[in-house]
Amino acid sequence: MRKLRWGFWLASVAGVALMGRPTAAQYTPWYYWTLLPAPVMDEIIGEASGESAWNSMVELGGYEKDRLPPEYGSGTFYETRYVIEQLRRYGIPGAEVVRFPGGQVWDAVKGELWEVSPLRQKLASYQDLRAMLASGSRNADVKAPLVWVGMGTPEELDRAGVAGKIVVTEGSIGAVHQAACLDRGALGVVSISNPRPFFDPLQIPSSGIGGRAGAEPKFGFFIPPREAEVLKRRLLAGEQIVVHAQVEATYQPVEIQDIVAVIPGTDPDAQEIILSAHLFEGYVKQGANDNHSGSAAILEVARTLHTLIQEGRIPRPKRSIRFLWGPEFSGTGPWVRENKELMERTLANINMDMVGEWLSLNKAYMRLMRTTYGNAHYINDVVENFYRFVGEANNERIQNRSNFYKVPRRIVAPTGADEPFYYSIETHYGASDHEVFNDWGVQVPGVMMIAWPDQWYHTSGDRPDKADPTQLKRVVVIGAAAAYAVASADDDLAVRLAGEIASNATRRLGHEFIIAQELLTHADAASLAGAYQHARAHIQGSVMAEEATLESVLQLATDRAKVGAYVEAMKKTVGAVGTAHLAALETHMQAVAGRLKVPPVRLTPTELERRAARTVPRQTPLVKRDGYQGWRQHLQAVPQDVRARYPYGRVNTNEIQLLVNGRRSALDIKIMLDAQSPAPADLQEVLNYLEVLKAAGLVAF
Repeated sequence: MRKLRWGFWLASVAGVALMGRPTAAQYTPWYYWTLLPAPVMDEIIGEASGESAWNSMVELGGYEKDRLPPEYGSGTFYETRYVIEQLRRYGIPGAEVVRFPGGQVWDAVKGELWEVSPLRQKLASYQDLRAMLASGSRNADVKAPLVWVGMGTPEELDRAGVAGKIVVTEGSIGAVHQAACLDRGALGVVSISNPRPFFDPLQIPSSGIGGRAGAEPKFGFFIPPREAEVLKRRLLAGEQIVVHAQVEATYQPVEIQDIVAVIPGTDPDAQEIILSAHLFEGYVKQGANDNHSGSAAILEVARTLHTLIQEGRIPRPKRSIRFLWGPEFSGTGPWVRENKELMERTLANINMDMVGEWLSLNKAYMRLMRTTYGNAHYINDVVENFYRFVGEANNERIQNRSNFYKVPRRIVAPTGADEPFYYSIETHYGASDHEVFNDWGVQVPGVMMIAWPDQWYHTSGDRPDKADPTQLKRVVVIGAAAAYAVASADDDLAVRLAGEIASNATRRLGHEFIIAQELLTHADAASLAGAYQHARAHIQGSVMAEEATLESVLQLATDRAKVGAYVEAMKKTVGAVGTAHLAALETHMQAVAGRLKVPPVRLTPTELERRAARTVPRQTPLVKRDGYQGWRQHLQAVPQDVRARYPYGRVNTNEIQLLVNGRRSALDIKIMLDAQSPAPADLQEVLNYLEVLKAAGLVAF
C-alpha cells in the first residue's frame, strides 16, 4: 500500500467496485487500503497517542469524585475545565464553553450504613464508594432491623412484614423501593444486586430510587455481593441485625455546559463534519469508559489533526472539523437546536461512546453502528473503510507467518495491549448522542463507535483500569482519518468513495439475499406468500438504500457532472445485483413451493398497495423549522379524533419520517421498513401515520 501511485489506486478501487469486495474470510492477506494516501495515514498513525487519551481518562474519571457545591450553579464543572484547558493548551481555535439552563440535580453529602447489633461494623459508605448510596435517596437518620425479602416480589414483601424495617434484596432497587417503602411502609432498601455477579463480585450498579405523587422517596444503599454474601446468610439463618442509616442529600441548581472547538477548513463557506462525545452522563455518575473514553478520544483526535495541520505534515482540509462535548442528550440537544443554520451545512456526525475498553478483557468488539436507511449516507462506508484497515492490517494471518512484518500495519500504543483489533460493522442502534443528529428535525447522518459488551457498564467498576491505550490509539486513528477524509474530499476521492460504496453494497446485498432465502426456506404452505413478499423487500429496500448512499456522495463533488456520471454507473451496478438476486430468489421460491407441494407464489398488487404506490409524501418546512425535536409539538397538536381515525401503533414511526423524501411512495417506505425489520410492517398503518403527519402539517402528498 505504501508504494501505490494515485492512478493505480483509482483503477484498483474501481475494479473492486465492479467485482465486489471479498468477504472477511476471503480477505486478500497482502493488500490493505484506505481512502487516504499512505503518507497521510502514516502521519495520523504516528501522531495519535493512546497514552494521551488514556491519561485524559484518568484525569477525568480516575475515581468517582464527590462533586462539590461550587461546581454547581454558576461554577464550572471539573470535566468542563479540564477539556477546555486542554483545547486551549493545544491551541485549537474556537474553544469555548456554551451554557444552557439545566434545572436541579440530586447531590449527596453523606451516606452511612452501620450495623449496631449484634456487631458494630460499617456496611456501606458514600465516602468509600459513591455508588453505594442510591441516587435520589432522601435525608434519614434511623435505626431499624434488617429483613431479607429475596427478589422483593409482592408475596415476599407481604410474608416478611416490612413496615418499619429496612429491606435487603437481590432485586431491582428501584422496583423494591417502590413496593416496600412507598407501598408497605419500609424505611429503606439495601440492595445486593449485581448485573454480572460471576464476572466481578465487587461491582455494584450505578442506579437510584424515585418517588411518586404524594410519596417522597426514602433511601437506598448498595453492598457489593462479595461483602453482602455473609450478610445474606446471616439473615437467612434468622439472625436479628439492627442497623443505623444516616443520609444527607440535597438538590443543587445546575446548568448545562457544552464545550465546542473547531479546526477551520480553507473554505469558510464549505460544509463541516462534527465529532461528538458525551462528557457527562448525569452529574452524579462518572464513568471512565462511559463516557470519559469517548470524550478523551475526540480530544486526542482534535490534538492529532491540529498538530499535523499546523506543522504542515498534512494539508489543511477544505471543510472544517468541529468537536462537541457535553451532557448526553440534554447537552447535545440544546446546542444542536441552537445551531440550526450550522446543521444545514454539517455533512455527518461521528459519535464516540464507550470506546476505550480493553477488548479482550471485556470480551468485546469495537462496533460501528451504521445509520438507518432513512439517513443512508456515505459516512457509514468512510468509517468502515478505516475500521477495516485497522482491523485487517493488525491481524497476523497464517499467509504472512514467514514475513518480517507478520502484522502488516501494526498500530499499538507503547503501554497498550498487543492484540488484534476485534471489530464488527453493524446495523443502526441509538441510545447515544448521534441520535440527536439523526433526528427528523436535524437530519445530519450520524454513526456511533462503541465497544460492546462492556463488562463494567453502568457500575462502580467503570474505571480506567478496564481501558487500554492501544484501543484508544486505534479509535483515534479511525476517527481522525474518517473526519479528515470527509473534510478534505475532492472529486477524485468522491469517485473512489462511490466505488468503495458500490463494492461494499454488493457484499451487503449478498447478506440480504441469504436472509431472503432463509425466510423462504423456513416458511410453510400458509406463510409462503407473505415470506416471499418480505424476502423480496429485503433485496428491494436494501437496493434503494444503497442507491441513496451513492447519491449522497454528490455532497462532496465540485464537478457534479463528472462525479454524478460515475455515481449513476455505480447505481446501475448495484441495481443489476439486486435484479439478479430477485431472479434467483424467485427460483428459490419455486423450489420451496415444490417441496411444500403448493403452487408457486404469484404476487399481484392489492388495491391498498396500488394506492400506496400512488401516494408520495414530502416533508414540509415545519419539519426542520424548529430544529432538534421541534416537529414533535406539531405532531402532538393533532386532535385525538384524527389519531383515532388513523391508528399506527405497531410501525417504526421515527424511520417512516426519515424515509419521507418527496420521491419515495408510501409503498417504497413500507418496503424499506421491511428490509430493516424482523417482521413486515402493516401497510395500512404506514399510510395512517402519513395521514397523521399530514394533519400535523409536517408532510404533504
